[in-house]
Amino acid sequence: MRSKVTVVLLFLNVVVFSYIYYFMVVRDPGTLSDRRRVLPAEIASLESFTRTTAAGETVKLEKRPNAGGWWLVAPYEWPANPNAVSRIHNELQFLEHDTSFTLADLAKGGQTLADYGLEKPALTLDLSVPGKTAPDKRTLKLLVGDDTRTGNRLYIFSPDTQRVHVVSRSLAESVGLPLSDLRTDSVFTIPVFEVRSLNIQTGSATSLALQGGAPANLKIRLRRDQSGRWGFETPILARADKAGVEATITSLNSLTARSFPEQTGADRTGLDAPALSVTFEGNARRETLLLGAAAAEGESYARFEDKAVVFTVAVPEPLLEVLRSAQEELRDRHVLDFREDTVTALTLSTPGQPELSLQRLEAVGNNGAQWQAVVRSDGQAPLTAPADSEIVANLLGKLARLSATKFLSDAPSAADVENYGFNRPQRAITLGLNTGGGLSGKEPTTVLLQIGVSPDRPGLAFARLNSPPFVYEIMPDILDDTPVAPLHFRVRQLRRLPEGAQLTGLSLVDLATGTAIYSQKLKEGDKSWDAALGVEPEPLRKALRGIIDELGSLRARDFTAESFTSDQAITPEGSRPWRYRLDYTLSFAGAPETPASLFLTERLGGSTLVAGTADFGGVTFTVTQSLLDAIFTLTYREKHDPGPQATPAPAPEATAPEAKPATTNP
Repeated sequence: MRSKVTVVLLFLNVVVFSYIYYFMVVRDPGTLSDRRRVLPAEIASLESFTRTTAAGETVKLEKRPNAGGWWLVAPYEWPANPNAVSRIHNELQFLEHDTSFTLADLAKGGQTLADYGLEKPALTLDLSVPGKTAPDKRTLKLLVGDDTRTGNRLYIFSPDTQRVHVVSRSLAESVGLPLSDLRTDSVFTIPVFEVRSLNIQTGSATSLALQGGAPANLKIRLRRDQSGRWGFETPILARADKAGVEATITSLNSLTARSFPEQTGADRTGLDAPALSVTFEGNARRETLLLGAAAAEGESYARFEDKAVVFTVAVPEPLLEVLRSAQEELRDRHVLDFREDTVTALTLSTPGQPELSLQRLEAVGNNGAQWQAVVRSDGQAPLTAPADSEIVANLLGKLARLSATKFLSDAPSAADVENYGFNRPQRAITLGLNTGGGLSGKEPTTVLLQIGVSPDRPGLAFARLNSPPFVYEIMPDILDDTPVAPLHFRVRQLRRLPEGAQLTGLSLVDLATGTAIYSQKLKEGDKSWDAALGVEPEPLRKALRGIIDELGSLRARDFTAESFTSDQAITPEGSRPWRYRLDYTLSFAGAPETPASLFLTERLGGSTLVAGTADFGGVTFTVTQSLLDAIFTLTYREKHDPGPQATPAPAPEATAPEAKPATTNP
């Protein structure tokens, strides 16, 4: 008996589960959420959205992938606000009903669509989605009716025209956004990283009177190459200032539409003959903004070239000035265009002096680039000497930063060449670069820079290149920075003691009196100056330590003469007698001590002290600030130290005053 009951129960379970499977999976395979969705799955690929009110006002949004996304196409063309479009799309895609009923149910209850506001709906939504085949499109019509009695729900009529749904009122709030929220405020839609070219064109002289002074009918085109650099293509071929161009594009992208006035006569807007037009060219799309007459204080009428809608925009005056004078404002002011690490040679020449060449040598180990100076004189063999790499690098940096203060001429005449002093330039600077042409792309090429001066324009200098021959006005400081003097480029490091070498004796002599200001020598076996200097006062000990360190790594700040005489010094102020002599001895491992001397002048200023020595081939130079300060501590102390303070004499003992005889009145 129990077996039969069990079999019956199992059979009933199979029937129940079969029923559930058929109705929940086979007949209606979607989830509960899917079964509550009002619109089909194709709504995820929405291509256009049209909203029509009961009064006949139409707003249409359309997806344009080649134009940067969604566009407002009715009542006028304008980029759509992506946030508003996303809100509408999400609302439609996930629209669910709380309940629904068919038209047959309405008829049974004696009701019609008019009872729910669906015969003449407040809003009609036409939604375009892809069809079954790629080119086909399918339109879904959704009618939005009255609110429910509770006020937080809506009646809508489904696209299949068979069912009325009750949905959340958030649908009306999303699809009913005002026109001002559906359009974006931005004027341009092409971002700065996508812009491939920037075109600027000024209008006629009549239209320019509305926007300020600028050359009439001037066309300017700037293009970005594959390396990201900007250059002018018209009206001249020249480099453009990358930072300036991209800052201008960013400023244009930040412009916003202030208002959309009703259709206004062309004579009022000034857009039939615009004062200025600006074009962005991006990836397979372009946008041209036309600027017309003033609309209000600080605003101008504007429209896009291929669209009829007129709007107002406030263009800041600094941006307008850049656009009007783009040929100069957006031009790269650097005179030279090179990378410092590509320079292989640098030649300097000036009238009346031998030519000076600086040549890069092959780098050895990790010491970086090495340079040598070559002087070529008529009738003499070239003279070579090591050049200071730091000084050369500093010069290359100044040449790379050389900038125009004014663009004078893009096609100078012969008279201009003479007036700017290029017939006899004060400097001719030739750069040899390893970035030329050829199959390897690294064959040497040269760039010639000429710097001229004019007696009629004191305090100014002018520059031009061999190609292109543009003439620039520059600061004359570059003449001081490019001396045609081998001594200027001489290696500043005169000595660096090797490991194991030591300074063992030090003496500073006043040549005027022949007396030693200071003299000290290490005792035999001493490996440092700590014991010898330990008895000195702290300021003197610090100064002596500085002198010892500087002599061990002797470096010139500047050279004043490539020779040395023991009777006088050649200083920046002329010849001066030597005042001091710094004698010292050097001890090298396995070799006898080596004496050396450094002659010194009086301190000539806050940062100038001239020294000379017969070592290193004989040279006269100014010392570093640290050596100057250390020596000055010794010389100043010698002149102004009063010596040990005298012991004061004991005060005499106090004595009582002598008594005077008493007097009486007569």
